Amino acid sequence: MNAGTFDARSGPVGIFGGTFDPIHLGHLRTGFELLQLLALGEMRWIPVGDPGHRGPPLASAELRLAMLRAAVADQPGFVVDDREMRRRGASFTVDTLEELRTELPGRPLCLVLGMDAFLGFTGWRRWQDILALAHLVVAHRPGWERPQDAVLGGLLAARGTTDAADLHAAQAGRIYVHAVTQLEISSTGLREIITSGRDPRFLVPEAVRDIIVETGCYARRER
Repeated sequence: MNAGTFDARSGPVGIFGGTFDPIHLGHLRTGFELLQLLALGEMRWIPVGDPGHRGPPLASAELRLAMLRAAVADQPGFVVDDREMRRRGASFTVDTLEELRTELPGRPLCLVLGMDAFLGFTGWRRWQDILALAHLVVAHRPGWERPQDAVLGGLLAARGTTDAADLHAAQAGRIYVHAVTQLEISSTGLREIITSGRDPRFLVPEAVRDIIVETGCYARRER
């Protein structure tokens, strides 16, 4: 298995979820690096519909989906999956993984998390089941420190790997931690930039910027 060699029919499926409110270059660079590094068959972008763990996104589901599709349209291996937006009620990762496991019974699944999300992983709904359904790929900044939490530390000791081939050899259960290029961009910061009347150029793909400008979806609203 060589990094950057894709097998869309049998290679592992990367799963990158989020509100993407809006999608930005930090998300895209991380997804691209992992697609190549891990030789994934595809990186599947799954925007959340109703995030049960936080307040509702500012942009509508339709606009977030449109921005995501515009952002990934020209990148081979990037796929948009809108199942969580079509699902009624709050979206939970374990439900999505169960659906994907049924649809892709022989494929390894690789759930992409940031380090902050991983540190809260044991608070996720049915987190033990998630590890039975997928590998975890934890993207972090250089110079990370091993979590002090005993449960997470134990998981890393038992399931951690530094060999991407392990993510191809089994369908689920391993934890791969890797430093990715960190672009200091956040969706929250982006919304603040746009709301204040400044231009998000060079922080989002131009096609996404066009949607933001044309729709005014993050413009300051009068009370």
